Amino acid sequence: MSAIETAAGAIGTIEQGSGGVPIVFLHGVGSDKTVWRPQLAHFGAARRAVAFDYPGYGDSALRDGATRDDYAAAIFAAMDSLGIARAHVCGLSLGGVVAIAMHARDPSRCASLILADTFAVHPDGQGIHDRSVAASADLAALAQARVGVLLAPGASPAIRDEVVTTMAAIDPAAYRIGARAVWLADQRDRAAAIRVPTLVMCGAEDRITPPALSEELAAMIPNAALALIDGAGHLANLERPAAFNARIDAFLAGIER
Repeated sequence: MSAIETAAGAIGTIEQGSGGVPIVFLHGVGSDKTVWRPQLAHFGAARRAVAFDYPGYGDSALRDGATRDDYAAAIFAAMDSLGIARAHVCGLSLGGVVAIAMHARDPSRCASLILADTFAVHPDGQGIHDRSVAASADLAALAQARVGVLLAPGASPAIRDEVVTTMAAIDPAAYRIGARAVWLADQRDRAAAIRVPTLVMCGAEDRITPPALSEELAAMIPNAALALIDGAGHLANLERPAAFNARIDAFLAGIER
């Protein structure tokens, strides 16, 4: 784990592999780049795979008042520093919101979008935002209270511990900025304008961003594919990595042949 210097300041980065069209991974509001380790190991075997932190998260420098569009600009700046002109962009939850913002900023840099456990607009976004901000002073307590909702009932104790530990380590100021970026998003117009190949995925047991929101998002995006991951909650990539990775493999094989 490390940070790279970019035009947007220091951005935390983990990468693995080389060659092919790179794939970039974007984490959720209660996480950081390390949540993507199962994907970095898998996709790094065949191509360059990179996970980034947003400003204020993990190894990235805090930027007061950052917006989802600022996050998108920061990821592009990090890609520039790594010499990545174009990539498949895979984002989960807040990461999906940022991926849509990246496409709106510069679609030519998005080879495809993979939008997991996310939405264009959340019907209870304001409420979730307000509750998140109110509880943000003690993220360890919030993580303990939320882990049972974030994960499907079958999640292992090790995954539960990982989620709690990662969330508890987030800077509360960064978390509040991230909460605003994700939960108050309304990107319906941006989603409807997407023209790159797109895969929308969701844990079948996701209670934070239920499958209905992914179905709604996929319906907005011309020719988007939709896939549900059985046995997964909101963190589908971590709970069911083999199924999550296999679905992306099939999607990439279809568009890169």
